[in-house]
Amino acid sequence: MKATGIVRRIDDLGRIVIPKEIRRTMHIKEGDPLEIFTDIDCIQFKKYSPVKELKDFAEPYAEALAKSTDKSVLITDKQGVIAAAVKFNRNSADGISAQREEFKNLKFEILQKRLTPFAENILEEGISYVYDGTGEYVLEGVNKAASVIEPIKLFGDILGAVVLLENQTLHATDADKKTAKVAADYLAKLLED
Repeated sequence: MKATGIVRRIDDLGRIVIPKEIRRTMHIKEGDPLEIFTDIDCIQFKKYSPVKELKDFAEPYAEALAKSTDKSVLITDKQGVIAAAVKFNRNSADGISAQREEFKNLKFEILQKRLTPFAENILEEGISYVYDGTGEYVLEGVNKAASVIEPIKLFGDILGAVVLLENQTLHATDADKKTAKVAADYLAKLLED
């Protein structure tokens, strides 16, 4: 745990203000849920993401979506990637095992990335995004644009998204759009229970 050197007092209602600098650095916005952990002499706050609770389910689900859409698939919360399935071109001149190794490394890298401000804005708006020739990259440091971004909504709150990444063409088919919508709705339904 890293010391900040900042000291705050608890008010008479038991509240404490998290300094603006820390909220900005940690991407904490008004209304964001925080999970509280305690230890013997320590209280920790961690951004709460209900989508992360689906991680064990989300990984094989992303794989199934990638297989049916023939696109790489990301399942995200509001900050970063929870699960990813990376598609590779089986017709390439490179060996399939070399490609699998390359994409295994890419998948590990993708799982460590945060969403770009472009993708965060799409989620803040809570609307479906379909590539129209003007999109930007969705993950910091990964040069892949999204064909489709479909928010995962639960009771009006945006919790994350199902993202279909570009392959050879960015343009999403109607089937891609519907698949992403059904996937996002299904993940929201799982979180509801």
